[in-house]
Amino acid sequence: MIIAIDGPAASGKGTLAKRLAAHFGLPHLDTGMLYRGVARQMLDEGARLEDVDAAAGFALSFEPGLIDDERLRGREMGEAASVVAAHPPVRAALLALQRAFAEQPGGAVLDGRDIGTVICPGADIKLFVTATPEVRARRRALELAGRGEPVDEAAILLDIRQRDARDSQRDAAPLVKADDAVVIDTSALDVAGVVASALAIIAGKRHRIISSFQ
Repeated sequence: MIIAIDGPAASGKGTLAKRLAAHFGLPHLDTGMLYRGVARQMLDEGARLEDVDAAAGFALSFEPGLIDDERLRGREMGEAASVVAAHPPVRAALLALQRAFAEQPGGAVLDGRDIGTVICPGADIKLFVTATPEVRARRRALELAGRGEPVDEAAILLDIRQRDARDSQRDAAPLVKADDAVVIDTSALDVAGVVASALAIIAGKRHRIISSFQ
């Protein structure tokens, strides 16, 4: 079973993906960390994030184990990843890695921006997780504060709106809902509510699949 979860920054898709992976005993990949990892390496080497050729080179040689670097989870890396992810050669370079992860025996859970549309268009379950920009900004502010980072919620909201525009308007694999994805708006839901909604959707989908073979 392949579960594809897409959505904008701080919508709750990552938390949901982890919970579903644990529930079903499936491996999980936060694909956004791949782009953060590429961006981190570029910054460490003094490369310009806007340099498409350099970004593609780093993506081609990227080691998946680097996504465990705690430095990737900060606000700066989120912004840098959004720039790097807009480069078509970078997305092409990381495509095979993501598909290989999804196609391992038993399936997997992947979350990102283009899982249901590009990486796994044939996924068994497709969810599109979203929330209002204001709610997402508040969540991100709480997350950063919890890590001891300085917080300016107004600036975070501006960053989120800019990332939304950049992610949805880029030419390569823009952030869009797959036609067959089910939307979960997490604005007024806690984590338990989001997980319950997702499990209900998945149960219904699996029931329809089983019924079609009977």
